[in-house]
Amino acid sequence: MICDPDKLNDKGCTGAPDWIIEIVSPGSRRMDYFTKLFKYRTAGVREYWIVDPEKNRVLVYNFESEDTGDYTFADSVRAGIYDDLLINFSNMADLLNI
Repeated sequence: MICDPDKLNDKGCTGAPDWIIEIVSPGSRRMDYFTKLFKYRTAGVREYWIVDPEKNRVLVYNFESEDTGDYTFADSVRAGIYDDLLINFSNMADLLNI
């Protein structure tokens, strides 16, 4: 998600997106948990969520505040980059094939 419209041009996004939500697949597990986490943090992404249907887990990395959260799909998770956005994962269990 890109929050700053000034980052957008005819070719796409200039700079890092503000928020990335990654849904883990078995073949990308190591890349999502380690490689992308490092790359996104150093690129300037503000918040990175790793949604892992196999583990019934949502990891939240808020790079601005240096906070990390570990949730299950029974939890509601507040987005750190928005004051009023709360995502209830229990409502999405069917979409994630849980």
